[in-house]
Amino acid sequence: MLIHVGEVDPNHASLPWETKWQGPDQGLIAAWTRGRELARENEELAQAARQGELVTLPWKGGVGVPTTSKKSKARFGPLRYLAMWQGLRGDPLEIDTTAEVTLTCSRTHTEVTFTPDIGKYFQLSDEG
Repeated sequence: MLIHVGEVDPNHASLPWETKWQGPDQGLIAAWTRGRELARENEELAQAARQGELVTLPWKGGVGVPTTSKKSKARFGPLRYLAMWQGLRGDPLEIDTTAEVTLTCSRTHTEVTFTPDIGKYFQLSDEG
């Protein structure tokens, strides 16, 4: 399913938690909205995201330091990170919930794949 939102719906904030986080969009709109709020709260973080950095956010997927592990260079994160990151950058929310998106951090040059398959990023967490 393609999720596309260009502007914040003021009614979204008043929805019940279950609707926002477990509804058809799987919490992507809520994460994106929070990213837009975070951009107003922390301009420095928003600027880093606009420059292509995969900054540290509440969702797994940010790259604080480049990986030096030889075990696995693959990094995965949830689509909610991608949604929040798009909001932080000021971009419209544009996510296909059936597809993976791979981005490279402009600061660390680390590649992260954002996936709807939560097993991928939990499996790697268990290996580290």
